[in-house]
Amino acid sequence: MNEQIANIEKAISAFHIGSSEDAEQFRLTFLSRKGQIPALFEAFKLLPGDEKRLYGKTINALKQKAENIYKEGVKSANQKQQQSVDYTRAVKDLPFGSRHPLSVIRDEIIDIFARIGFDVSYGPEIEDDWHNFSALNFPEEHPARDMQDTFFVEKDPDFALRTHTSSVQVRVMENTAPPIRTISPGRVYRNEAISARSHCFFHQIEGLYIDKDVSFADLKQTILYFAEQFFGKSKIRMRPSYFPFTEPSAEVDVYWGLNNEVDYRLTKGTGWLEIMGCGMVDPAVLQASNIDPEVYSGFAFGMGVERIALNRYQIPDIRMLSENDMRFLKQF
Repeated sequence: MNEQIANIEKAISAFHIGSSEDAEQFRLTFLSRKGQIPALFEAFKLLPGDEKRLYGKTINALKQKAENIYKEGVKSANQKQQQSVDYTRAVKDLPFGSRHPLSVIRDEIIDIFARIGFDVSYGPEIEDDWHNFSALNFPEEHPARDMQDTFFVEKDPDFALRTHTSSVQVRVMENTAPPIRTISPGRVYRNEAISARSHCFFHQIEGLYIDKDVSFADLKQTILYFAEQFFGKSKIRMRPSYFPFTEPSAEVDVYWGLNNEVDYRLTKGTGWLEIMGCGMVDPAVLQASNIDPEVYSGFAFGMGVERIALNRYQIPDIRMLSENDMRFLKQF
């Protein structure tokens, strides 16, 4: 043991640390888990009790000496490295970042509706049954409550990842007296197969307007304003549809035109492009949030941010928006 300690101490004293690489080699040789000093401690454990008392203090002193040499070596190497830096050299150009295409679309939509008085509201992504379903007039047997459409929380089935940002609108109605004019952007989750055109999570922006004497004409004019500002199109059509929380309900198409091959592919040869769903807020939804439907009425609308981004930028696969491929993102 004496000879082993002496050899290690001699090697430590002879080791010259002149750079950060040397310091790392010193650490690996003497102080790392597989270094010589930890190996010495392993051998020390096997000694009889009287010999442990004889060598324990010496081995600890050797370890302390090695650690001090290592710390001083690192400090000296860092000082030499700093002295060798030429601070007059030009800094290497760093690439500028840019906003994600979904952020570009979201912010533009928010800005358009802000011009006509809509504020922005946010809410939790894990929602209870009341805000995600019941308060929005979803009956108990509605397919959206089924496990195939919704990600429920395993330990508490009364909670789920929200399937739409309409849950935020419920929270706004519960805590705000009309008039209400708000849009609710955010991520939503659906238990769907991932493909080029669908994903298990995506982004929505939903709008809500409640006041006295709000009519379907107000809804149509608001959607037309958005189509003109965002798409540069002044022709829309509204097709009858069904949503549990609006009555009547409609799907909105904007006339895209058929000016080139891209237009034919985008609109499937019809010239019309679906952009959102909308409708007048069902009186039952108002009542659920303690708003008197005899006094107030309102409309709601909602659109998928990914769908709009795919159309605007001619992106062929929705998965490209969440893969963080820098070759793709640099285009924006």
